Amino acid sequence: MSDVTFDVLVEVKHRPGIADPQGATIERSLPTLGFHGVSGVTVGKSIRFTVEATDEAAARGEVEEMCKRFLTNPVIEDAVITIS
Repeated sequence: MSDVTFDVLVEVKHRPGIADPQGATIERSLPTLGFHGVSGVTVGKSIRFTVEATDEAAARGEVEEMCKRFLTNPVIEDAVITIS
């Protein structure tokens, strides 16, 4: 079976209870710029790439391993993986 190319989006965010100083700074600053009623601001990162694999399950497994070993800090971050 030949490999198929999959588009991958990894959205990385802080785990619950982990401080998010960038999000807090943005949330405090928005009212001074005239944007009121904004709360719960968090800052994360998005990583987009393509990966070749035999099927979607194999692609997901490879991306999960990438997240554990390199793309995230599993102690303080969670990743949501979308494959299409």
